[in-house]
Amino acid sequence: MKKTFVTKTYLPEKEKFQTYIDQLWQTGHITNHGPLLMKLEQELKDFLNVDHFQFVTNGTLALQIALRALDITDGDIITTPFSYVATTTSILWERCNPVFVDIDPTTFCIDATKIEAAITRKTVAIMAVHVFGYPCAVEAIEDIAKRHGLKVIYDAAHAFGSVYKGRSLLDYGDIATCSFHATKVFHTIEGGAVICHDPKINQYISLLKSFGHIGDEYFEMGINAKGSEFQAAMGLCNLADFVEVQKKREAVATKYNSVLPLDKIGRPHMPAEFSYNNAYYPAVFADAATRAEVTKQLNANNIFPRRYFYPSLNTLPYLRNTAPCPVSESIASRILCLPFFDTLEDDIINNIARIIKTAV
Repeated sequence: MKKTFVTKTYLPEKEKFQTYIDQLWQTGHITNHGPLLMKLEQELKDFLNVDHFQFVTNGTLALQIALRALDITDGDIITTPFSYVATTTSILWERCNPVFVDIDPTTFCIDATKIEAAITRKTVAIMAVHVFGYPCAVEAIEDIAKRHGLKVIYDAAHAFGSVYKGRSLLDYGDIATCSFHATKVFHTIEGGAVICHDPKINQYISLLKSFGHIGDEYFEMGINAKGSEFQAAMGLCNLADFVEVQKKREAVATKYNSVLPLDKIGRPHMPAEFSYNNAYYPAVFADAATRAEVTKQLNANNIFPRRYFYPSLNTLPYLRNTAPCPVSESIASRILCLPFFDTLEDDIINNIARIIKTAV
């Protein structure tokens, strides 16, 4: 019996990819702002309908560059405990202090009603996460940030293709970042993006990702976060296929919804005026024991879900003086992301549903 994992990297037709690779052998230009990367940046900017778009090496560097671009090099950053560890470590790497605010039990995103109570004179920014590609309470967060003079960075690693109130989720906040890792709904093998509204900040981001210089003129202490032409080639192929792949992913989600016992498992709340990118299929069980039993039975059938996201980040062993986040800790102990990709077969979905029904 073949193994089924939580994700499966989408690969375009090899011939399409090879066409771009042949161009690289003809030009010899494979990095340092090559023509394919410039083309991809423009196509992604147009697709997302955002003001400014910068491709970078990966989603973690995108977060670090976002902090530097907003001149956030010290202080407290309010953030969520329910995300991948890169959200927290990007804050730590930039010598800032993460302050965790618990999550909304219906959306799994940061609970905006609890943010204001966590603000102190040391607070400099809010770094929220559009968890699984579902939107944070962006209006409430924007209002809080304006009243307290805080910057807002959205870790939108999961949110490519999600649209809220007619705008890409990557269009909210002072800066939004994205990941184009191979497991994402749109990928460039490895990669990421930084999106902003201010042309001066955009120019600064361009410097930061390219060692801080243009030609022989040096302006800033930068880092190397440039993308390669190979990444761009994969991205151009995958962007062309994105809409069709999304239709297939939506069909998989519809199938799951039709066979799973949705009255006995928790799912993220779907807000009004929101179009989901079908990035993940999370399921929250009644207790940790049920989650463990489901995992055991699925694994016995060569099906391998993942505990996205575990642990609750406020419990990371290398952090000090973090407060409890009971909602996040509870959901982290009970959640599984089920296998979800565009070619997932109905018989596997039916088998997953059968196992879950028996367990719950």
